[in-house]
Amino acid sequence: MATATSTDDAPPAAFLATLEDWPPGYGEGVYAGRRWGVTLAESPDRRRVWLYGEELGGAARVSFNLYRLAGRRVALRPCEMPAASVVAFVLDYRAESR
Repeated sequence: MATATSTDDAPPAAFLATLEDWPPGYGEGVYAGRRWGVTLAESPDRRRVWLYGEELGGAARVSFNLYRLAGRRVALRPCEMPAASVVAFVLDYRAESR
C-alpha cells in the first residue's frame, strides 16, 4: 500500500487505504444519497490510478488521477474540482455488491 509523505498534494492515509480496496472496473453505488456509476482503472505498472464517476440521472461528476512517485510518495490530481471533494467522495461512496 502506498503511504503519503507530507506534501501539499498528498491525500490522507484513509483515502489511500480506501482506494487500495476499491476493485478496478465499473461499479455502481451511492454517494450523498444519490446513485453513481464509477470507473476505476490503473496503469499496468500500478503507478497511476484514475477514477471517473457520474451521478446517474444527474449532472454531478468526480474525476482524478493519483500518481505513485518515488520514495513511496503519492500525488493526487483532481480534475477541475477541489481535492477535498475527491477525498470526500472516495471516503463516503458506498459500492453495491457486484
